[in-house]
Amino acid sequence: MGGALVVRSGRPVEVVASVAAETGAEAVHATADRPLRAVEIDVVTVSEGQTPDCVDLRDLGSPVAVGRLGSGDVTTPMLDERKAAILRAVIEEYIDTAQPVGSSAVVAAADVRVSPATVRNDMAVLETEGFLTQPHTSAGRVPTEKGYRHFVDHLDQAKLASSDRRQVAAFFGQMKGEIEIIMRDTAGLLADLTDYAAVVVDDAEEAVDVRSVQLVGLADRIALAVIVLANGQIIKQTVEFDRKLDDNLLSQADAELRAAFEGHPVTHPGSLEPSGNKAVDMIAAATYSAITDATSETGRVYVDGTARVVNAFQAVESVGRVLTILEQQLVVVSLLADVIDRGLTVAIGSETGMAPLSECSLVVSPYEIDGEHAGSIAVLGPTRMNYQQALSAVAAVSHQLGNRLSEG
Repeated sequence: MGGALVVRSGRPVEVVASVAAETGAEAVHATADRPLRAVEIDVVTVSEGQTPDCVDLRDLGSPVAVGRLGSGDVTTPMLDERKAAILRAVIEEYIDTAQPVGSSAVVAAADVRVSPATVRNDMAVLETEGFLTQPHTSAGRVPTEKGYRHFVDHLDQAKLASSDRRQVAAFFGQMKGEIEIIMRDTAGLLADLTDYAAVVVDDAEEAVDVRSVQLVGLADRIALAVIVLANGQIIKQTVEFDRKLDDNLLSQADAELRAAFEGHPVTHPGSLEPSGNKAVDMIAAATYSAITDATSETGRVYVDGTARVVNAFQAVESVGRVLTILEQQLVVVSLLADVIDRGLTVAIGSETGMAPLSECSLVVSPYEIDGEHAGSIAVLGPTRMNYQQALSAVAAVSHQLGNRLSEG
């Protein structure tokens, strides 16, 4: 159904109406028996005379608003140009100051050219429609989750500042070494660029073939297995044995391991072929098991910038909840995967699907190695984050990381 909005079950919904590029195309709408949850999808035909961009389905008994299809993200109702400019000015001021925004600050914005009275009236309308809220009767307004969503959906495509582009280019130009170091440093780069907590999830090993394996003795009973992947990544695994080693035993065990691993995906090696020498086979089997155990845990998480979370929230309780999430590796992997699976690049507040992150936004992007999914990167910050900077940084880093790892 070209041009239709796909509403996924359980996904927060404010607008679930869209039409294709031509009048007469099909539109999808949802009926909901609980607030903001799409639970049933119906198909209707756009009536003659309705615009191709928006269609009002409220008269069909569906409790939805009117809107335009976004690019995979949750969409919000259309606003006229003036109200959109006022909402944008409020959000940009609030991102900068973290203080409720009054009409005087909005009037001073470059792209708002209307009288103070008009600004006050439109801000009241935006509050009534759920884009803004007033924390105290004497205070200015602050954006709601709905307001942030409209703002994000209508951001212009932005590029990193030239100094940031040079920093990214220099980082990936000299990137080399073990995968743990690469991913850890990439998370650090992203945290530096955005000033938010940064996350890198590595699924890359799953699809990458082994180029070479070498077993090197370190001590009488300890050896180091060095695995070089086809993309140039290096995995090192220390193995301890019950018996003393010598060069002859290591050499024969090394040959068994090369036959099993080289040319196979590291997470799906071939089987070991027994040599007939019990000591050699024991060394090879123990090393084989150590390597497969180490590489079977896909979705390893690298986090940097958690200290920046402390500065982003005023409430100690909020900081504690966010830090607890970042410390749980499986939760982080599932969170990023879920956001990507739902077609989102930005998840705001409740869109993350996690109550502890209700005051947070997540900007996420997958990266690929040789055209195959390899992992994802993200930044996590307050809902009043600098979305344009975060989006451009995440896009640039994910692109460069995928390209560099593909080169090997």
